[in-house]
Amino acid sequence: MSDLAILALSEARGWIGTPFVHRASCRGGGADCLGLLRGVWRVIYGAEPAPLPAYGPDWAETGADEVLWRALAARMRDKPLESGAPGDVILFRMRDRGVAKHLGVQGHVGAKASFVHAYGGHGVVESPLSRPWARRIVARFEFSERG
Repeated sequence: MSDLAILALSEARGWIGTPFVHRASCRGGGADCLGLLRGVWRVIYGAEPAPLPAYGPDWAETGADEVLWRALAARMRDKPLESGAPGDVILFRMRDRGVAKHLGVQGHVGAKASFVHAYGGHGVVESPLSRPWARRIVARFEFSERG
């Protein structure tokens, strides 16, 4: 596991217990899934990579524009789906015809796989990466020196 992956996972776990607040990114104060990743990013790289675009809280958003996927691919190293490692950023498509717009940070791998993420009604938690979650993964990324 790289130093960046260790740092990413450690920081993500430090947000556990933060309440869910749409579009927020304040450790302990409030965050959504993108806000969690923005907070991890700031610890690793010092500043956010781009202004925050408008986005809604609905996982059922339809359309062909994979804004989040493109943004991640432009700033992080793409990985094969089957090569999961702690500290990876995982992107989920929550609805069959929806855009991919939920993400988390891989915790454990293997039989007790987990990921840290934020979602409504739960806040930031580390959840088992169960089969229903795993089948929704559409992309996997890792932090790199380039940021």
